[in-house]
Amino acid sequence: MKQNLTISLDRELIRRARIIAASRGTSVSKLVALELSRTVEEAEAYERAKRQALAVLDKGFHMGGQPLVSREELHER
Repeated sequence: MKQNLTISLDRELIRRARIIAASRGTSVSKLVALELSRTVEEAEAYERAKRQALAVLDKGFHMGGQPLVSREELHER
């Protein structure tokens, strides 16, 4: 469901946006909607990647080494 949104922009910015929109064969409204959609998608993708990376870090990595020897075993006399 679409809903209208009112924003205030500088007149010069609106003029330049109209030129860009016309050159792309679209409206300023559609141009703004596409950019806003892209921004939201990027933010959501970043958050998903961040959660996945943190989950991997919490799990840890096996680096192929052997278990560490305890202090007592190292200093047996």
